[in-house]
Amino acid sequence: MVQVRAVHPTHADGNIDIQAWMAGISEQVELLDTSRLQRACEWAQEVRDRASENEDIWATAEVDCFRTGLEMAEILTTLQVNEETLVAAVLYRAVREEKVALKDVKEAFGPVVAQLIDGVLQMAAISNLQSPTRDNILGQSDGQLTNVRKMLVSLVDDVRVALIKLAERTCAIRAVKNVDRKKRYLVSREVFDVYAPLAHRLGIGAVKWELEDLSFRYLKPNAYKEIASFLDERRMDRQDYIERVLGNLTEQLTLAGIVPDISGRAKHIYSIWRKMQRKNIEFSQVYDVRAVRILVPELTDCYTALGIVHGLWRNIPQEFDDYIATPKENGYRSLHTAVIGPEGKVVEIQIRTFAMHDEAELGVCAHWLYKGTDLNSNGNSYDDKLAWLRQVLEWHDEVGDGSEFVA
Repeated sequence: MVQVRAVHPTHADGNIDIQAWMAGISEQVELLDTSRLQRACEWAQEVRDRASENEDIWATAEVDCFRTGLEMAEILTTLQVNEETLVAAVLYRAVREEKVALKDVKEAFGPVVAQLIDGVLQMAAISNLQSPTRDNILGQSDGQLTNVRKMLVSLVDDVRVALIKLAERTCAIRAVKNVDRKKRYLVSREVFDVYAPLAHRLGIGAVKWELEDLSFRYLKPNAYKEIASFLDERRMDRQDYIERVLGNLTEQLTLAGIVPDISGRAKHIYSIWRKMQRKNIEFSQVYDVRAVRILVPELTDCYTALGIVHGLWRNIPQEFDDYIATPKENGYRSLHTAVIGPEGKVVEIQIRTFAMHDEAELGVCAHWLYKGTDLNSNGNSYDDKLAWLRQVLEWHDEVGDGSEFVA
């Protein structure tokens, strides 16, 4: 599912209103010192304005180092990162485009911000070693790509470096729609082969899905358009159907004393295509075109809800997975089932707790949130976090080539 790029607040003259932008950021993430982030924004804007049109080879009407920095920070706020990470994100493109020296960043904002930016620059240098000229099947990786991923992982002494790079590549793939075909292909290939798998290994579903769908859109445009067309054809009928299913579930779960949050689940075009390819089935046979997600407060509620679902409708045995008892390699936990719902139509249902859902969307970031620690911690707690992160990333070698991206 493709995200719509956020529109930055502007003054009457069209310039971005930094104060209004800061207010929006403050509503999403707690900032201990808003002045530092504001200074970073003002600096990025100043260096952007100083650059001549000829020197600013990256800039277009919608894309420049300042706007990209703000967009990166907006993406990172959804992952609940800290202020230093946001400052580094805002300034990264200005440093990358050599409009600002890293030593000046260190002097103005301290060594931590400078180290974060330097780490992202190193990731960019290594990913540039990739030569994405293969024409093999999407989702299959070769030895070269595996080595690139390993080199990237070896650089991640601080998970925030990986998060900033993922935000930067998300901005890049959002912006390639209007560039030439070759550049669009190269960016999409890199994102699909390197950064979507990295987001998956970190368990950050919110970023992973967007990277996969957008890169798939440009790498396999005909397949993307075909599935998007199928989804649009009977969208209203599906929505009406799902609303009836949601009503039934809400009533029964409430009677059981559970206060759920039930919704229709977002449809991800790449995952639908991948499932069609893997199972050699038609679009009409993909169960999660009609999909529901049930969020509940407690672990025991998950299994109670599962019993209620199977009591309402006949389940399809081969389509049941208990990822709570046996989590996926990236820590993903949920119950998955498919049932013969009303009118004999198949419905896929996911059931998990609110905490599990945050973990599925935020991945490594949710780990800190639910362990009661934060990204500012030092000492043993930081060492524990780093060891945990490396364990997650090492699963890549244990599991294989990373060809399965569906969570």
